[in-house]
Amino acid sequence: MSWRKRAVGYWRSWQVARDEWKTEKERMKAARKACGKNDPRPEQLGPPPSGFAMLPWLLMGLGAFSNLVNGQTPNPWVGGLALLTFNSLYIYVVFRAFDKEKREARSTAVALVLMTLLTCGLAGGYGGNWLAFFPLLGLAVGAITRGRNIGKVGIGLSVLGGAVGALREGWDAVSVFYGTFLSTMVTAAILSLSEAVRELRDAREELARQAVEKERLRFSRDLHDLLGHTLSVIVVKSEAARRLAPRSMEAALEQVTDIEAVGRQALTEIREAVTGYREGSLATELDRARSALTAAGIEPVVRQSGPPLSAQTEALLGWVVREAVTNAVRYSSATTCTITVDGTGERVRLRVSDDGLGAAAVVDPGIGGTGLKGLTERLATAGGSLEAAPGARGGFTVRAELPGGARESAPDAALAESV
Repeated sequence: MSWRKRAVGYWRSWQVARDEWKTEKERMKAARKACGKNDPRPEQLGPPPSGFAMLPWLLMGLGAFSNLVNGQTPNPWVGGLALLTFNSLYIYVVFRAFDKEKREARSTAVALVLMTLLTCGLAGGYGGNWLAFFPLLGLAVGAITRGRNIGKVGIGLSVLGGAVGALREGWDAVSVFYGTFLSTMVTAAILSLSEAVRELRDAREELARQAVEKERLRFSRDLHDLLGHTLSVIVVKSEAARRLAPRSMEAALEQVTDIEAVGRQALTEIREAVTGYREGSLATELDRARSALTAAGIEPVVRQSGPPLSAQTEALLGWVVREAVTNAVRYSSATTCTITVDGTGERVRLRVSDDGLGAAAVVDPGIGGTGLKGLTERLATAGGSLEAAPGARGGFTVRAELPGGARESAPDAALAESV
């Protein structure tokens, strides 16, 4: 009863493999049509991952089958049963060769050992056309055994086939040796190459997926920093215009004009962020910081010293200034905000501190949220660091440090475009 269930299981497995092979074949046909007339061939990834590609080689045993039918083989019932067993083991092995777990299973190794013993018995007992089972055995061994040991296995199997052939046919054993060695090595090489190509394709798809994720992260960070700062400035200047309107219409109109300029600049920056070509300028961000702090009633103090900085370093420090000033305007309730940039040939340090609420401001979810977190990750990628914490004497302090020639590890937009 168990034998019948096992046979039914093998039959269902064969049907599933056949359906998968047909599906893969239809997919390849559809891909050829989609490529058009100029390039009718889609990307070829070697033999399809199915044992059906190995089945036509069973025709090598037609000579032995012909001997059985013509009565040229002694004990034909024994020979026929052995031939059926060998073919069954061959089909069992080659269908497991395209699954790594099944290929390395102990049952597969046992099947190969049984095939080897059966081949030696048939070739040694009958000779002639039955020696063709050694190259057929080499196909199965090459499909299963891959890697550095394939050379030793191929030579050993070829020597075994040549020795058995020499006992039966003399010098004709040379063709048995050559055929066995060739079938073993070529099968292993082709299947290993096709598997490597598929792994490279999967790796390329994974790199493309990661590039898309990096580009999404870049865009979300830039959009958060741009809109957070811009909207904060607009809100502050709108409040200033509302306060100034009853007393001085000219001063209120000046604030409204600044709001219009900030809005137009925000539109330009968002377009640049979307295309991935935005290059921030530290001097521009410092000027904007002065304007935003002054409109919020906070006295700006800016100190800058050191040699000129690289474009990437200025861009990163500009983002830090933008985020720190935005938090100061929105949450600190400070009266003074000091921005210090101290650069040397090796390191560049930025410090933004205020005399506001300090620890109380940290409770707000905006402080230390996605803005500072994203900047921390971005500076770490460039070999720098970012710290944000309440000051020792009150207020809140943001410290950033970068190498003198800091640059981002890879332009995410360019990486996504190339992939």
